[in-house]
Amino acid sequence: MSYRNPIIMLQRIQTVYMTLALIVLGVLPFVFPLWYNAKQEEIYFMFIPSYTILFGVCTALTLVSIMNYKNRQRQFVCNRLTMILNVILLGLFVYRTLTVSGEASEIVSEKGIGMFLPIVSIVLLVLANKAIKKDEDLVKSVDRLR
Repeated sequence: MSYRNPIIMLQRIQTVYMTLALIVLGVLPFVFPLWYNAKQEEIYFMFIPSYTILFGVCTALTLVSIMNYKNRQRQFVCNRLTMILNVILLGLFVYRTLTVSGEASEIVSEKGIGMFLPIVSIVLLVLANKAIKKDEDLVKSVDRLR
């Protein structure tokens, strides 16, 4: 199946899911804090280098996945890698929340919406991978008829 016009790819549902995941990973972390410390100050992802790197790599992989609209297998793999990195990011959030006491000053006191962004991203990427798989199956069935 040959696509000549990149604008056509914007109409595919997996591209919509991946674009939403790109927004969740690349834009919303700047808007929503990860948590609030004991002084009720907002803590964003860019205050901690490991979170910044993981969010950046996840965003870049999602963008690479969107740009590889001609290669569904590569899209699928990029989405899988992004999901794995999101799980690692989520694990770091959970580890930090469980190991640091809430009473200490300058430490986690209350969770923010930003901690749940990797979950939203994982759900969107799973939906995108399902759509990619469905697209691939459709192309294979058409090739069998030829």
